[in-house]
Amino acid sequence: MTVTEKKQFEDILASLEGAQKIFVIGCGDCATVCETGGETEVAEMKKLLEEAGKTVTGTVVPDTACEVLLTKKDMRKQQEAVDEADAFLVLSCGAGVQAVSSITEKMVVPGCNSLFIGDTIRKGQLFEWCSACAECVIGDYAGVCPITRCPKGQMSGPCGGSQDGKCEVDPEQDCVWAIIYERAKKLGTWDKIAAAVAAPRDHRKSTKPRKRVFEPRRLSETKAKS
Repeated sequence: MTVTEKKQFEDILASLEGAQKIFVIGCGDCATVCETGGETEVAEMKKLLEEAGKTVTGTVVPDTACEVLLTKKDMRKQQEAVDEADAFLVLSCGAGVQAVSSITEKMVVPGCNSLFIGDTIRKGQLFEWCSACAECVIGDYAGVCPITRCPKGQMSGPCGGSQDGKCEVDPEQDCVWAIIYERAKKLGTWDKIAAAVAAPRDHRKSTKPRKRVFEPRRLSETKAKS
């Protein structure tokens, strides 16, 4: 999931300067889990905006804000409130914000900061384990990503600063190479990892903006049957 944090309300108000009527959009997926853009947070934002003298024309929490067509469909259900708004405040990751900006020509403002792609250990405990680097090497490191989970991105580690299995940058954090070592020893693959020399990465694969366009399998099957 995309992990987000709430922006300071003062910063949101500054971004909405000049706009009086606001339509608030949340996200029923990642932002709901992060407690930054679910039904509760949208209701709280509506109250804060009204207390600050703004008029909230309407609110909606799409199942997944970054799904453009679904978000557009949900907004159409409140077309009058959408048309009345001067600006849209989106409580989601940047992908959701830009989904809305692709739908409307009016001002679109983010209410959250996008932090990272996160794994959930349990509710309220989110960790960055993937950087979406477009060239996954996890299979070479006992199922653990050194690129993301090492602050230095060490692919041949550990670095000289690691002490007692802890990270030099954050001593409260386990060194990812200690994690890789323990897993690899149990799997019997450590000797292979230790002897390997990491190949240079092809950074062209992570050149932004990226896209993946394909024909969904179900659509292909439907066409074939017809």
